[in-house]
Amino acid sequence: MKKIVFDIETKNMFSDVGSNDPASLSLSVVCIYDSETDSYSSYIEEELSKLWPILEKADMLIGFNSNHFDIPILDKYYPGDLKKIKSLDILTEVKNSLGRRIKLDTLAEATLGRNKTGNGLEAIKLWRNGEIQKVRDYCIEDVRITKDIYDYARKNGHLKYKDGTELKEIKLDTSNWESVENSAMTHTLPF
Repeated sequence: MKKIVFDIETKNMFSDVGSNDPASLSLSVVCIYDSETDSYSSYIEEELSKLWPILEKADMLIGFNSNHFDIPILDKYYPGDLKKIKSLDILTEVKNSLGRRIKLDTLAEATLGRNKTGNGLEAIKLWRNGEIQKVRDYCIEDVRITKDIYDYARKNGHLKYKDGTELKEIKLDTSNWESVENSAMTHTLPF
C-alpha cells in the first residue's frame, strides 16, 4: 500500500482573508512522506506539478486535521479531486474515540516524547520574512511527527495524551486503516 503522510502550511491566516473557510487560504508549502520511496520532500506552489503524480499513485493520504484543513486548501490547486483518494485524518480518529479534539503537539509529547518545532502562525511569519527553507523544515518535522503518531497507533491501538498530570490513552481501532479502496481518481497525467 502506497501511503503519503502530508502537511501543508499557508501564506496567510483566516483573519487576513475574512473567512473561516480553509479553501480561502493560500498554500505556502506542502510536505510529504512517501512510503514507496521512504523519503520526505517539500513543494512550494511553483513545484506542485511535481507533487501531483506522486499523490495520484497513492492508496491513502494520511494527515492531522487534513480532511478539514489541508485537503480543501490543496484541492483548490489540484486540477482533479483529491477527495477521491482514501484519506485518514488522525485528528478525526482521535475525536471519534475521545469525543474531543487533541492537539498534535499534545499527542506527540505524550506518545513520542517529543514536541513540534513551532506552530502554523510562526510558519506564516517565516514565510512572510522570506525564510522559505525554515518553513519547509518546520513542515517536514510535522510530517515526521504525524507519520510516527500513525505508526505508533497502528502498532499499539492507541495514542497517549496528558490530562493535567495524568497520562491517558486514546483507544483507536486501526484494523481498517490500511484497507485498500477502489478510487475513482482523476489524473493529471495522460495514460
